[in-house]
Amino acid sequence: QVQLVESGGGLVQAGGSLRLSCAASGRTFSSYAMGWFRQAPGKEREFVAAINWSGGYRYYADSVKGRFTISRDNAENTVHLQMNRLTPEDTAVYYCAAVLSTTLVPGHRIRDYNHWGQGTQVTVSS
Repeated sequence: QVQLVESGGGLVQAGGSLRLSCAASGRTFSSYAMGWFRQAPGKEREFVAAINWSGGYRYYADSVKGRFTISRDNAENTVHLQMNRLTPEDTAVYYCAAVLSTTLVPGHRIRDYNHWGQGTQVTVSS
């Protein structure tokens, strides 16, 4: 079992940057694929980015490709989402997700993950 706690959300102007972090409990973090998802008001939760267990494979939604970077530190049991050139369309609650998986390609669907954090709010003003 792993527990996830997100941090780093906040209010930022369009064009700015934020770095989200997700701290995971447990001693087998390096065996988990990790993902970031987001949910805007009135919309369904959507995939943002994922990284495999080793950090050697990263996958992004088209809407954030080139602006967001996912990374992980297995020694610190953390995963990060660096978000640059933010736009008001990026406003959402961002969720960290995990699944025990050592496959090369991490999942990008909600049902691929079975551990979720509580979320952190990101608001981008125009």
